[in-house]
Amino acid sequence: MKNKHIWLSTISLLLGLWMFGQTEEVPPSISITPTIEETAEKPIKTFTLRIGLDIMKPIRTQLNSSFQGLELVGDLRLNRRIFIAAEIGSEKKTQQSELINFSTSGSYIKLGVDYNFFNNWKGMNNALYVGLRFARSLHTHTVNSYELYQLNQYLIETTTSGYLIGEREQLSNGWMELIFGTKVQLLPNLYAGISARLHILLTNPQPENFGNLYAPGFNKITDDNSFGASFNYTVSYSFPFRFKKGKN
Repeated sequence: MKNKHIWLSTISLLLGLWMFGQTEEVPPSISITPTIEETAEKPIKTFTLRIGLDIMKPIRTQLNSSFQGLELVGDLRLNRRIFIAAEIGSEKKTQQSELINFSTSGSYIKLGVDYNFFNNWKGMNNALYVGLRFARSLHTHTVNSYELYQLNQYLIETTTSGYLIGEREQLSNGWMELIFGTKVQLLPNLYAGISARLHILLTNPQPENFGNLYAPGFNKITDDNSFGASFNYTVSYSFPFRFKKGKN
């Protein structure tokens, strides 16, 4: 009987201790789950720099002995719609105008923006765009030869000497270009493009005793027309790069 009381007392004591432990306040657990603020990654800004060349100018250089030219093209993608664009090039062209044979040599730069209104599917990077450029050339004309005026129209005499022969002062033309074009992705990061351009002449200085008949990048200039046109055919390669914005 005595042992029975001992066992009952022991069980009662253990049961009481257990119930007391259950009523104690449980300390809050330390959460290791990161907050939304901690898990949010810093925003990543992605740009794409595309660089290439107008392939028609090297082809013309090989096929036409009176022309030499090279044009590099590039654009920087700010978002899926807006591109900052530029072209820089140089040309040398010899031509005959009425009684004068002359050469034009110089360089030019075009700066502007393109707007892509083509809605690409996921994974595509094609473009159908309109653009605007402001351009400036820096060039000189050199008179190579000219025909002397003769009373007898059947007798033509050409001279390569005299005060008219030689290089004229350096000129600088300014113009604007309205562009409609497309770029198509051929391979990863490799693009082919074509564009049609309407030129609007803004400034047209005239050298002494000679007309400004041609400007690199603009092409032929006439006294009674301030408009011109051109095409370019490009191959370019893109270089994507990105960076994380820091916290404010």
